[in-house]
Amino acid sequence: MKKVGTYVFLGVFTILFAFPFYFMLVSITNPTVNIMQGKLLPSNHLLENWRNLVATYDLKQVFFNSARIALLQTILSVTIASLAGYGFEIYQSRLKNMLFNMLLLSMMLPFAATMIPLFRMFGSFSTTIPFIGLDTVASVILPTLSTAFLIFFFRQNTKMFSKSLLEAGRMDGLSELGLFFRIYMPTMKTTYAAAAIITFINSWNSYLWPLITLQSPEKQTFPLMISAIGAANNPDYGLMMLAIVIATLPTMVVFFSLQKYFVAGMLGSVK
Repeated sequence: MKKVGTYVFLGVFTILFAFPFYFMLVSITNPTVNIMQGKLLPSNHLLENWRNLVATYDLKQVFFNSARIALLQTILSVTIASLAGYGFEIYQSRLKNMLFNMLLLSMMLPFAATMIPLFRMFGSFSTTIPFIGLDTVASVILPTLSTAFLIFFFRQNTKMFSKSLLEAGRMDGLSELGLFFRIYMPTMKTTYAAAAIITFINSWNSYLWPLITLQSPEKQTFPLMISAIGAANNPDYGLMMLAIVIATLPTMVVFFSLQKYFVAGMLGSVK
């Protein structure tokens, strides 16, 4: 009887959590009128929605913009954060813990508090250093290039890293950078996979800061395109749902491709 209650409870919550995805998939096959009426059955409007979306927006350019920002941010963020986390754990210094605590305190500062100073800073760069000024890829990536969370994540995982491997590498004549790139990185691949998934998804779904800094329509990302569809005088919800489905696919592919490494990396960070 207890098992029956458990299965009923899990079944109800599964339906509740799965329903939004079902409604999203059904909506891409329906016109706006049916979606507004709450129709829950598929229709034959999918090709029409696709043709309207392709005719209205340059999906290739939007995909390229989102992928370029997400991939660059993921590679650079994971590399820089892992270097910092490795350094905080491996090397000894009297000021190390104080500096790390100050870094963690920065997590308490909301982005809204830094948004205006960042905008003014990158606005000044537009005249002096144009390639990192407003409306550039660099202006989107730089403020989130290294986060306190990622540094903390790598430091916690590095606590479980075997320091004897580093000693063996030093005896073999490896430099400090050689130890990091040739011993530490291959050993910590599950941690890198987990950090890469988190960073990629956050970057792909980022909305507020790209909205502020990317001012040219040809540089918009998927979240900005979806927002533009919804902000129209007569929003086409079929178009919007189709754009959301397309925008979701890359993050699903990345997550499910690296799922086992993600779970191993997350478990390793709390052991």
